[in-house]
Amino acid sequence: MAHDTPVRVDHVGIAVHDIEAAEGILYTLGCRKLIEESVEGRFRWAQYDFGRDASRLELIAPETDDTFLTQYLAEHGPGLHHITLEVADIDAVAATVEEAGHRVVEYQEYEDWTEAFVPPSNPTGALFQLFEYHDSYDEGRPPAEKLYVDGERLTK
Repeated sequence: MAHDTPVRVDHVGIAVHDIEAAEGILYTLGCRKLIEESVEGRFRWAQYDFGRDASRLELIAPETDDTFLTQYLAEHGPGLHHITLEVADIDAVAATVEEAGHRVVEYQEYEDWTEAFVPPSNPTGALFQLFEYHDSYDEGRPPAEKLYVDGERLTK
């Protein structure tokens, strides 16, 4: 039971209370900040890499008191939150996951991307975010080399 859709690790998401307070350790490890954005004033994310064509680290922090992150941080504290897999065809990957007997939840299509999650009830215990970029994702954002792992998004 497999698919032939390109998939790669886009980033590992780390939940923190405050991005600025947490990013010092990433700089110490040799990271550089690529991008930081707010998502509708609910939470912020910032991505970092090591200056190579490889996956990234992401810090995510709540901006309000009523987000999934505030609840997560209250229950678990700072730490690993999710692993984002960039997929060229989210529907094909989600179908394969479900055919294998695992759940795919919170499928949501936005203007610039589509995402879904494989909950941590899977045998790894990790929360996987399946993420497909749309053509419009890079409009009004930093250059592609800052947005995508190797400077371009995966395609079918």
